[in-house]
This record gives sequence, structure tokens and C-alpha cells, in this order.
Amino acid sequence: MALAQVKPGSTLISPTDHALILIDYQSQMAFATKSIDAVELRNNAGLIAASAAGFKVPAILTTVAEKSFSGPMFDEVVEPFSAHAQIDRTSMNIWEDEAVIAEVNRIGKNRVVLAGLWTSVCIVGPALSAVDQGFEVYVITDACGDISAEAHERAVERMIQGGVRPLTSLQYLLELQRDWARAETYELTTGIAMKYGGAYGLGIIYGKTMFGASEGGH
Repeated sequence: MALAQVKPGSTLISPTDHALILIDYQSQMAFATKSIDAVELRNNAGLIAASAAGFKVPAILTTVAEKSFSGPMFDEVVEPFSAHAQIDRTSMNIWEDEAVIAEVNRIGKNRVVLAGLWTSVCIVGPALSAVDQGFEVYVITDACGDISAEAHERAVERMIQGGVRPLTSLQYLLELQRDWARAETYELTTGIAMKYGGAYGLGIIYGKTMFGASEGGH
């Protein structure tokens, strides 16, 4: 029988082991997105952007035909990165864009986390392309959307069959924190959760306000 160790699993993510790529969170792409409510989509996108920026995860923000067709990225996605450069492109698959790949290689992480619009096109393309080139790929599925629930679900299923690991937006934040004893990022994590974490965030607000409560005895 194997002996248990106090050690996280190798497939869990940390702030230093991956790059986050946020793809096509733009108004034109959002208009036809039906698999998720637009308010929930923007909330979840804001949650992961704030999480990555707060934990100093290297990030790539990329748009498609921003000036001529698709419009600017959601404010919730752009603002946490202040003057972070965005890469505009023409290809639907970011893994076929030289500027994006140059940035991926500059960052130098073998693990990438993807989120954006649409799941079946702009997420499936890079996810399967990156897996094919030996990268570990994660997709934040509740921060992605598509023209129908069917399109989104089949895309997620196809990626999982190809070796991609799914996770959700709040899971992403809490996996970065991992331990409430990490005091240096405790207020960051609970602050993001209170702003974007839905009922969970409301619970934190209530506990802090009414009782001065906190996770892990902080």
C-alpha cells in the first residue's frame, strides 16, 4: 500500500506553473453567445482575470479583428492588467498566429490555461493544437461560451477526449490560493471572491461583517 504524503497533486495548478490566455472577450462575439448568460459570462471572465493579475500569473490577452469588426475586450478582462498589451489577429485559432506563439514561447510555460469565446472555435483550436505540441492544457469552461449549449458541450467533450483538463472560474481562484494560511494572498483571494464569487462571496461578506470571521483563523 502506498503511503500518503503532504504534497499536492502534480495536475493542480499554481501561480507560477502556467500561462493564462484570454481569448476574444469582445462584444461582437458575445452577442451570439447563448450557452451562458452574458452577465454570468462577464462575471466569470472578470474573476479569472482578477485572479491571474493578483497572483501575477503571466497572461496573454488576444482579440480578433478588434478595430474592424469584433470590438474591444470586456473591461472586466482588461482592467486588472492595466497597460497589458493585447494581441490582435486574423486567425480563429490563436495557435496559428505568430505573435501569440512568440509570446507563449517568451513566457516559457509548458502548461496553459485557456478561456474565451467561442468554445467550439477559438478555444477548441488552440487547446487541441497545444496538446498536439506537448503542452498541458486546461480550459475554464464556465468562462467560455458558444452559440448554443449543444455547441459548448460538444466542444468541451471533444477537448476532454483530446486530453484537455476542465475547471471552473472559482475553482481557478481557489486552486491558486490552495491554503488559507497563505496570509500574503488571503485578502486578495477573499476580496476577489466577495466581488465575483456569487453566493460564496456573499457568505464571506456576511461572515466578515457580522462576526469578523475568516477561513483558517485569519
